[in-house]
Amino acid sequence: MSAIKLNILKIFFSILLLLTLLFCTKNESAKKTSSANHEEITFIELSHVGGELGSYSNLKITKDSIHFERGMSANKTHNEWHNKISTKDWKNLTSSFKIKNFNSIESSPSIQPIDGMDETFQIKTTKNSHVFVNAYSDKHYRQFEEFKIKLQNIIPKKHQ
Repeated sequence: MSAIKLNILKIFFSILLLLTLLFCTKNESAKKTSSANHEEITFIELSHVGGELGSYSNLKITKDSIHFERGMSANKTHNEWHNKISTKDWKNLTSSFKIKNFNSIESSPSIQPIDGMDETFQIKTTKNSHVFVNAYSDKHYRQFEEFKIKLQNIIPKKHQ
């Protein structure tokens, strides 16, 4: 082969390699941009606190684990339960929520001063953290009810 043909082949393969690298880099940055715009839930906490006897329950859920504790201050009881959570269960639980509604959900005043139990949801997403206290009367509360119903299938009966 002549030197000219070798140089042409080198140039051709260099250009081909350069275009391949540019194309791959462009696709990866497009994927990162689309995933950065996608907001998803990363943490859910549900707690009930109050009452004359100082009752409490606290549930914390992440993508891979669930932690539940409950007790009563008056009789000094405390029970805990931990477990791994499957990806399927996590997706099922988080599908209850409509992230786009979070900013419009309104909390209600605490009812602890009148010996009531406050229900508090804390939901963290990849972009924000939201806290809802006694949001029963909000028009978007149905998603919280749906979540609590789905929880009953995950937490063993003796811990509910």
